[in-house]
Amino acid sequence: MLRVEGLSKQRGGRILFQDLAFTLNVGEMLGLSGPSGVGKTTLLAILAGLDADYQGAVRWEGSPRIGMVFQSPRLLPWRTALQNVALAVEGDRVKALAMLEKVGLADAADTYPARLSLGMARRVALARALAIEPDALLLDEAFVSLDPKTADQARAIVLDAVASRGMAVLTVSHDRPDLEKMAGRILELV
Repeated sequence: MLRVEGLSKQRGGRILFQDLAFTLNVGEMLGLSGPSGVGKTTLLAILAGLDADYQGAVRWEGSPRIGMVFQSPRLLPWRTALQNVALAVEGDRVKALAMLEKVGLADAADTYPARLSLGMARRVALARALAIEPDALLLDEAFVSLDPKTADQARAIVLDAVASRGMAVLTVSHDRPDLEKMAGRILELV
């Protein structure tokens, strides 16, 4: 599904990573760990096509739908939770509400982001990313700010999507045990 070859990125004259190479296969969950500032979020932005300033090759097979959960939820503050999710699915409120129900937030559908806790906002962002039925899912610290039970439920939702859709997942976390719960293999950026 994804082949990364010789990927290098500099910022302000500082090398974030150099000659990075890996594959991500259909149905695989790959973890990415490393200290703050090493380029994990930047790597996800490159893979999502949001950062084109790099050297090397990023090759997605075909034209996959890519869902992304950013480190901050990035919800539109003037739209409710339901409206934020519905935007991803061309206004399909039924599908959006079903996704909110899946992440345990159907009761908060009419709530604006300013009234959501950070953990709730993260679950809305996860619902939005999954609503498009992605072929690949990029998760950037998606489970931080969630209590352990809710984090486990969110992980189970992702694992279910992987099993049912054959979706590929790249998940970033500083929390190694979090990665070990989901990923078949873990890459360490240093």
